[in-house]
Amino acid sequence: MFEVAIQTMVPIIDISVETFLLLVIAAAAGGAFGAAIGALPAFIFTGFVVFLGEGLGIINRQLGGTDLAVGQGELVGGLSGIIGFGAVTGPHIAFAGGVAASAYAGKKYPEMEPDDWDYHFGKNILYAFGTKPDILAVGAIFGVFGALFNQFAGALLVVSGTGVTDSIALTVVVSAFVARGVFGYPIVGKSAGSGLLDMSPFEREEPHTAADGGEVPMEHQGRLATEPWLPHQYRWSGVTAIGLVGGILGGYIYIMTNSIFLGYAISAMSLLFLNLGVEKIPVTHHITLIGAVGAVVLLPDFGPVVALLAAGVFGAVSGLLGEVTQRLFYAHSGTHVDPPAMAIAIAMVGVAILEIVSVLPNAGYI
Repeated sequence: MFEVAIQTMVPIIDISVETFLLLVIAAAAGGAFGAAIGALPAFIFTGFVVFLGEGLGIINRQLGGTDLAVGQGELVGGLSGIIGFGAVTGPHIAFAGGVAASAYAGKKYPEMEPDDWDYHFGKNILYAFGTKPDILAVGAIFGVFGALFNQFAGALLVVSGTGVTDSIALTVVVSAFVARGVFGYPIVGKSAGSGLLDMSPFEREEPHTAADGGEVPMEHQGRLATEPWLPHQYRWSGVTAIGLVGGILGGYIYIMTNSIFLGYAISAMSLLFLNLGVEKIPVTHHITLIGAVGAVVLLPDFGPVVALLAAGVFGAVSGLLGEVTQRLFYAHSGTHVDPPAMAIAIAMVGVAILEIVSVLPNAGYI
């Protein structure tokens, strides 16, 4: 009887109960893992695993093999899909678990904040929380939420056979906003300048002040009034420039290897240097990924040179989407809501719509 029960299919996502339970249990561990080592280190692991998986995929194709089939809610087959974008290092699980853990600790343990951290501690996605049980439990809960939301979103957000957006990126964003609500942070926050897009209070190094003019709570002490996602990557000209560069490189990697995610993986791995304190390392995984998508959708009809130029444009657009969304949703509240994930989710909505109305020949990887 039990054997029959675990082989029963879960509605909508069309996987067996046994597979579903495996996913839930593994996702809990994956989310806790992200909390233990920190959100950014967990995402760097995503880069290394996807790099390995994509490399093996390229070798497999060169030897005459084919890509492995995958189920709903997964992006690619083999090691990349099962581990890199799966329950172990999937951004919607491990990274999102780490983000939620930071949000929780920012309220519960503000005394843990490092002396050199100028933002709200809830935004510190570099921080490894080690073995603190309650923080690991938060990561586990959000790991499970991420796995389930991604599975159902991947199955439900389909129009005319095309996914509406990247369900993993969407899950990362939704999970981060849920964490804000659950742990008592403003969903958007209040601008200290002339509007949500105004970063000038940061440039003037204005400190955070109490809303009622009273004493600044401990969790806000030493915090800047406006906190741009990347102090070295928020000016429009620089974001556009790195967007063009990263988009072209992502497109070139796709054209030469037929791997959409290899450039993304390289970008993610490069964040190891940012995590180690190397200044001004740009964050580009949303740029190289959408740049690759630009090459994917243009290459069939226009050839590699035009596809490469399109990749640069797509990369620049994604970079600017990341900057707009960080100004709206990151800079004024106290937790990390991931601008690259927001950029990818929005960009892929645009690509999907253009494919559905037959402006583009395909919708990239969705």
